[in-house]
Amino acid sequence: MTGHPAAGIPVTGATRLYAVLGDPVAQVRAPALMNPVFAELGIDAVLVPVHARPEHLERVVRGLQRVENLDGMFVTVPHKTAVCRLADRRGPTAEVVGSANVLRREPDGSWLAENFDGSGFVSGLVGAGHDPRGRRVTLVGTGGAGSAVGAALLAAGAARLSLYDADTAKRDALAARLDAHWPGRVRALPGPHPADADIAVNATPLGMRPDDPLPFPLEALPAGALVADVVMKPHETRLLREAAAQGHPVHHGIHMLEGQLNSYRAFFDLK
Repeated sequence: MTGHPAAGIPVTGATRLYAVLGDPVAQVRAPALMNPVFAELGIDAVLVPVHARPEHLERVVRGLQRVENLDGMFVTVPHKTAVCRLADRRGPTAEVVGSANVLRREPDGSWLAENFDGSGFVSGLVGAGHDPRGRRVTLVGTGGAGSAVGAALLAAGAARLSLYDADTAKRDALAARLDAHWPGRVRALPGPHPADADIAVNATPLGMRPDDPLPFPLEALPAGALVADVVMKPHETRLLREAAAQGHPVHHGIHMLEGQLNSYRAFFDLK
């Protein structure tokens, strides 16, 4: 008989399953955070990583949705936008930003998608003493995580949100969606240059590999500007390492996930 990761609880025929989908998936931190929560609460469940390539994503998700003892899915890069379309319903944030990082099986067998990346990111910022209210924020990367982070920053009172993405159509689509809810506070940038930002956020995957280029140049940042990353592994990305060396305060990606734990517990009714 085997045990839950890091918990030592026996896995039985009654164990409920959760999956975290990504490509790659070796970097995911959700199992290390959620499995101890299951153990602490005495819930017979386990979260396991599932490596799903983009061309196989729909088949993987449809298959998992038919696994009767699978209660939910967590979603990471690059699937957050695509998986949102595979749910039967979307929660309020997923509806606004068009991406999801969790899916839940409902009592009737349907699937609900929601996104807590943004609320988790803002919760982590505030908890670290970096309240975005009234601040000028530059966000580089407007994919699944970036979309949610942008919406949450505006909801938290950011004075202005400047967006950049190499995919200009994606950038402009998000800017239009956010401007519809927070008019006059969103602008699209022609390049990744956070020259007047109080907070500069990397919401791209750049930094996951040691040879990745920086997502934006640091030289033009005002003194004292906060540099934040959503990349969780490695903990110290090249961006954060070089920003700290230049005297900027930094904010690590793991805070975004830690800030979501209470939201996950409520969403999946874990108690």
